[in-house]
Amino acid sequence: MEQKIKQSGIDIGGNIRRIRLEKGYGQTELVRMLQLIDINITRETLVKIERGIQHITGSQLRGIRDCLDTTYDELLK
Repeated sequence: MEQKIKQSGIDIGGNIRRIRLEKGYGQTELVRMLQLIDINITRETLVKIERGIQHITGSQLRGIRDCLDTTYDELLK
């Protein structure tokens, strides 16, 4: 089982949401992009991650970084 990344002190979800909106992507569109690269995620999961309710996995974070064409630095600041 893949380890989850805790969002303590870092608003990973908020950063994902901000970057996603800056790029003009909706949640459903981002989820589709992630599913196309074999990242198992649902829109409900993305909503929870963005709200900081659910931890994100390393593969989800990597996929989001790639789909949003951003950096870990931007996601983890």
